[in-house]
Amino acid sequence: MELGTIGWIDLTVTDAEGIRDFYAAVVGWQSDAVDMSDYQDFCMLPKDGEPAAGICHARGANAAIPPGWMIYITVENLDESLKQCEHLGGEVLGEPRSMGKDRYCVIRDPSGATCALYQSGDKTID
Repeated sequence: MELGTIGWIDLTVTDAEGIRDFYAAVVGWQSDAVDMSDYQDFCMLPKDGEPAAGICHARGANAAIPPGWMIYITVENLDESLKQCEHLGGEVLGEPRSMGKDRYCVIRDPSGATCALYQSGDKTID
């Protein structure tokens, strides 16, 4: 994954099963369940392909995320990027979260648009 590129995209909604089924019918995606302890989110895949997107429930840590496609932009140093975000008039929405060795955090830019910044724990990012 190259720094500064979109490394992932997901959609957080109140009815993840219904939206999963919608995209399965409309674009032909298949889904793999992602265990979230007391419910399941979904990793969406094209037939015989690599994961394309996530469809997530607006629950738990995702409860405050507005519905809409969220891009995850890769950064070298998440903490430094979050400092720059705030310094330049953006807003950090919540605390950074971990997913294995990877870390990410949702931000709002000065225009009001949201995205997530993503730092891989993998040392092979270019």
